[in-house]
Amino acid sequence: MGTRQVLHIFNIVMRIVSSLLGLLMMFMGSVWILQGLNLYFRVGFMVGDKRWVAWGALLALVGLCQLIWSNTRQQA
Repeated sequence: MGTRQVLHIFNIVMRIVSSLLGLLMMFMGSVWILQGLNLYFRVGFMVGDKRWVAWGALLALVGLCQLIWSNTRQQA
């Protein structure tokens, strides 16, 4: 197994990990938005607090950017 193959496998694995991280951030941001709007998950200190809507939207946007970047960047 050559260095080129190892780098290719590493690239694939890191794309998967990076994509999963982006999806997780989008999910967490969505939960924060729903809690901030008092629509779902009505337990905790974030319920009804509009600041968490903004933080959730920011986190979901960063997660979306992470997901796009992970799947459109050039191969090494």
